[in-house]
Amino acid sequence: MSLAGRTALITGASQGLGAAIAEHFLAEGANVALCGRTAADLAPQQARLAAAYGVDRVWAKPADIASKTDIDALFDEAQSRFSRLDILVNNAGVYGPMGSIDDVDWDEWVQAIAINLTGTVYCARKAVTIFKPQRYGKIVILSGGGATSPLPGISAYAASKAGIVRFTETLALEVREWNIDVNAIAPGALMTRLTDQLIAAGPERVGAAFHARMVRLKQEGGTPLALGAAMCGYLASAESDGLTGRLLAAQWDPWPFSDEHRREIADSDIYTLRRIVPKDRGKPWGDR
Repeated sequence: MSLAGRTALITGASQGLGAAIAEHFLAEGANVALCGRTAADLAPQQARLAAAYGVDRVWAKPADIASKTDIDALFDEAQSRFSRLDILVNNAGVYGPMGSIDDVDWDEWVQAIAINLTGTVYCARKAVTIFKPQRYGKIVILSGGGATSPLPGISAYAASKAGIVRFTETLALEVREWNIDVNAIAPGALMTRLTDQLIAAGPERVGAAFHARMVRLKQEGGTPLALGAAMCGYLASAESDGLTGRLLAAQWDPWPFSDEHRREIADSDIYTLRRIVPKDRGKPWGDR
């Protein structure tokens, strides 16, 4: 029960990874406030979790992450319902339009940034105003492979997820003195409705190699949702206190980290985004 006595707000919790995170948190003792874009998707998830873990521990409210008004109301009502908030999991996200940047619908591209980046940052801003007076809090942001590799044909997703990681690093430094940990995670290649959208878009819009990879993922089943949910639980618990400002891979990194490893991570740029210079690749030219 590593999250006993804590309350978490989880966005994008009506299905997929968000729902898995909510269930893991409840199993570890937390109260959860669930957010999803539509009541029709959110209500069945709330009912299922409340039946399993108790109606007093599960609360839900539909909200559009891209809407400042919706997010203000979400945080106000969540605090009123549970009296405190200790954890924010920013899970809500979309791929956005797929295709060449000169061909995709511009308004859809901007909307994807509004959800994945702007909305996520605003949720973190709201959480920080709550966590600072408590002098403690945990912010976990779902990033993914889009942050570390170019993704031709999915540029809004790639740009927003890379932005999220640098925001994570920056915010972690801003709030460190208040004992607020901020981390991003890559949960692995998941088999969710987003993957189905990529496959449906076809190789001509997302690239033949990437499309083939998604088809293979669907056939093989992908990374279990439980793995990413468990990493979120670890980063939301006291066990990870002091681990902050990192992009962590649920599938590949050796978590939970020992005290020694946490100190080594804190004193280095391990698990961060950095510019590669010629000397990093054994080239004799270029000084920086």
